[in-house]
Amino acid sequence: MDLPANMRPGAFIGTAEVYARYRPPYPPQLLADLVASVDGAHRFLVDLATGPGRVALDLAASFERVLGVDLEPEMIELARRRATDRGLGNIAWQVGRAEDVDLVEGSVDLVTIGEAFHRLDQALVARRALGWLRPGGCLATLGANERFTGTTPWEQALSEVCDRWMARAFPEGWGLTMPGQAPGPEARERVLIDAGFASVEVHELDAPVELRFEDIIGHLESTSTCSRHALGEGFDEFAEELRATIDPGGNGRFVEAMRWGYTLARKAT
Repeated sequence: MDLPANMRPGAFIGTAEVYARYRPPYPPQLLADLVASVDGAHRFLVDLATGPGRVALDLAASFERVLGVDLEPEMIELARRRATDRGLGNIAWQVGRAEDVDLVEGSVDLVTIGEAFHRLDQALVARRALGWLRPGGCLATLGANERFTGTTPWEQALSEVCDRWMARAFPEGWGLTMPGQAPGPEARERVLIDAGFASVEVHELDAPVELRFEDIIGHLESTSTCSRHALGEGFDEFAEELRATIDPGGNGRFVEAMRWGYTLARKAT
């Protein structure tokens, strides 16, 4: 399959540290609501496309054991170090594709995918997860609205700068999902229903964040389209242009209206 450059393996090379530092954490209230939505036992959590372990680490205390899987070795290495730093000994880490994970059927209570379902073979992963889950178990895809796409003047100016640099880096365009898959929540819900889940529900939470310029450029550096790997030697020039555009004084504070959420698919009991 011919993939857009930003969807290929290695698209997140060199981003693990900035990913862990500058991606805002999921709101605790949202994660608590997710855990409470999983009826019955909380024995085994599987976090696919775990990155540096943002979901796995924060949910580890609510489950007896956790497995975090990611395609990028540097992400798994950082996740492992962060787990050690936090004294979490119940997490196993695995380098590999989510599509290739092999688990005992009926052994999992919750499968999570944070901000990465669009990068996976959704139908295949949904079908395989349905098999891993015990009756009544759940699959949850987590995320927030697309960053920096609001109507504030600074977000509109940021988008113009990013689009211009991304067009240079990806002259053939970039992908929003894997080829053959439709973007958006309705398409995601349809995939889960078609896979055989008994019900699908959406939970949302508005939680604005206050940002400095360092938070904004750090987040962009963690993406597959504006990272140092994607923009190459032009990244520093991109960062300078962006600062001059939205934060010329160097001490700005920005408020982003973020809507967080998760889509919960439940296996029949």
